[in-house]
Amino acid sequence: MYLTKRLALCALVLAPLVAAVPGFADEDGRITGSVAMLETGDPIRGASVLVVELGAHRYTDSDGKFEFERVHPGRYHVLSRLGEVLTGEAQVVEVAAGGETELTFHLEVAADHYEITVTATEHVETAFSSLQSVESMDSHELATLTASSLGEVLDHRVGTGIAKRSFGPGSSRPIIRGFDGDRVLIMQDGIRTGTLSAASGDHGELINSSLADRIEVVKGPATLLYSGNATGGTVNVVSRHEDHHRFPREGVRGHVSASGGTTNALAGTAASFEAGAGRWVLWGSGSGLRAGDYTAPGVGEVFNSRNSLQSGAGGVGWYGDKTYLTFQTEANRGWNGVPFASEFHGAHGHEDEHGHEEEGEHEDHEEGEEEDHEEEGHEEEEELERVALRNRRDAYRITWGLRNLGGPIEGFTLKLSQIDWHHDEFEYFHDGDSAIGTTFDNDQLVYRGVFEQSDHGALSGRFGFWGIDRDYSAFGEEALSPPVHQRGLALFAFEQVDLERFKLQFGARVETQRYRPAYAERGEPDEHEEEEHHEEGEEEEEGEEHHEDEHHAPDAIDRTFTGASAAIGIRADTWRGGAFVANLTRSFRAPSLEELYNFGPHVGSLAFEVGNPNLESEVSTGADFSLRHQSERGYGEFNVFYYGFENFVFPFATGEVVDGLGELEFIQRDARFVGTEANLGIHVVPGFTLTAGMDYVDARETMADTPLPRIPPLRGRFGFDCHIGGLHLEPELVLADEQNRTFDLETPTAAYAVVNLRASYTVVRNRVAHQFAVNVFNIGDQLYRNHSSFIKDLAPEIGRGIRATYVLRFF
Repeated sequence: MYLTKRLALCALVLAPLVAAVPGFADEDGRITGSVAMLETGDPIRGASVLVVELGAHRYTDSDGKFEFERVHPGRYHVLSRLGEVLTGEAQVVEVAAGGETELTFHLEVAADHYEITVTATEHVETAFSSLQSVESMDSHELATLTASSLGEVLDHRVGTGIAKRSFGPGSSRPIIRGFDGDRVLIMQDGIRTGTLSAASGDHGELINSSLADRIEVVKGPATLLYSGNATGGTVNVVSRHEDHHRFPREGVRGHVSASGGTTNALAGTAASFEAGAGRWVLWGSGSGLRAGDYTAPGVGEVFNSRNSLQSGAGGVGWYGDKTYLTFQTEANRGWNGVPFASEFHGAHGHEDEHGHEEEGEHEDHEEGEEEDHEEEGHEEEEELERVALRNRRDAYRITWGLRNLGGPIEGFTLKLSQIDWHHDEFEYFHDGDSAIGTTFDNDQLVYRGVFEQSDHGALSGRFGFWGIDRDYSAFGEEALSPPVHQRGLALFAFEQVDLERFKLQFGARVETQRYRPAYAERGEPDEHEEEEHHEEGEEEEEGEEHHEDEHHAPDAIDRTFTGASAAIGIRADTWRGGAFVANLTRSFRAPSLEELYNFGPHVGSLAFEVGNPNLESEVSTGADFSLRHQSERGYGEFNVFYYGFENFVFPFATGEVVDGLGELEFIQRDARFVGTEANLGIHVVPGFTLTAGMDYVDARETMADTPLPRIPPLRGRFGFDCHIGGLHLEPELVLADEQNRTFDLETPTAAYAVVNLRASYTVVRNRVAHQFAVNVFNIGDQLYRNHSSFIKDLAPEIGRGIRATYVLRFF
């Protein structure tokens, strides 16, 4: 760890010096050209043109023209597209010193859509050319995957290592290569969402995929750019306006969509627009989605599995020749039921109809009227009908940037984001009353500054700083930790050497996280309460076992964690259309506040949690190898990864039962994750491709060789893609093996096979695109269970159903 910190500090010091080194390339050239419709030949305004090796992109003007200046001599791949609907064939160009290369693109509704990513390196590039393993889904694909939560949307990517964790559909969250919770960072336009979805299985994200331009998933450590919370991977939901923040765009563009579905009565609508004039751009969006209780084979309707999402956002940007400034505000509201929560609530306490313990009942217990109290408690348990979460998120963001500076520093971008998160856990009773059981607040200010270095021949890069100021508090039945004030600060550098057929990336990050719990605000027990606890403890020793008062919350002490992360990766062209990629990483993660301070019964994890304020920093060493191929005959990718952890934090099952729930203590041991992913597509004839995929991960703590919780099983997928003009058909068979490598409190999950069909039809007329999409899922109405669901033994996955979506895009 000491060596890692030394290397990281050296990289951080050298990055600004490298930026100041004079360039050593020959005289630069230019790439110019035009973009037009294939059918009509009309010029296209606002089309995106990307030079892959440079990570540079431009938008065409009103005449369909584009231009790239100061391009170093060399060989480049250039792509063009309009949104996610129209694409053109990639073109390869040779740029000579002092010369100009002119290109012409003709766009059409094409079968293949290039996977674009900005998350992996903060440069626009294709997923194939990225050194990181990236999955990118554009809005054209997302239209066929309409769902009520982020985990549900991403769960279909069998063969990519992406699965879902859930406590019902409304709270599902992505799992990446077996990693979950605080090790998977969820972002929106490059900034963390600020929710509490990582802290509990019944908490979700307020993200409606109908408003996304892309959803990008970076698999494996992304700690260099995005903090220790990205040890396992990163999900970035890119809005339809994020790509435009650095450049003005003339004209009006946007979309309107509507969706509906069976089996859970899903219904939703979404709309967005962007209008540019001169140096100003104005944008806005809004959406609403609701889903009822879903139906599962053999079970029927799963009570209280419904949820809803609403959102509204707007922003304005001003763009000068060398600077720009944007402001955006967003409001999200959500509601989701927690299936079977009333049963688990009843397991760990007897409460009155308003969710508060009666003082008289406690006195009766002390006087020995235990039998009457048990009968009354049983009746009161039955009164709780259901539990639901109401969430509110308000976000404000300012982005300021400099560009085209012409010196050693080409540009600078500063993002400031204030996020206020609040959610209430409502308890609803059979008599019609309701009460708030627990209230959570999570307010944070996140800032991030990035200096973009000017390219010096084959060398490019960026360096910067990041920080967070967070206030967390919870009050009520499941207020498991005291209020906590968290501050974090990091410095990072990321460099790249691109030699056309060989690419090298390396970087480092130094980060510190500080936790300051305000235990006094939570309320410490007074002397009288301590005496009562002591007396009750003596009574239990004489007869009762497994009572909460035998356990005492650990001291909530201040903690500070400082560590370094470093990485190096190479990408080398092998055969024509092939590439070999290797990455070595050393990542640091500070324990989360839940791992440090939680104490008490937690329905969201179905356990009595005991935190450990003496936890140390978690450090992982990873190796990730990939073989990729992409050509006219097909595509393929094969990944192998290994991550070894020192001081891996995980919940250890003590074997004790407290308040009717199994006790879990957060401890640290060494652990390892090893797995593989494979995807294959064979183009049989033009427009018809056979597809297959598989993924597997095995995760264990190594001292006792114990499997870690909620690890997805071996999965496979077989299907084909058929494109005929604007028609796209994609049937698939999804297979999952039995999962019998289980954690102590888990049960095995049976194997299953499910058939799905996704289809869409797209037509473009007069700068308007119409897309009709259909998703028919679980066609055989199979009863199957998701091993990573907290309630899998009670609720199978959704039965046979169909969802339809219509999207109108204007540009």
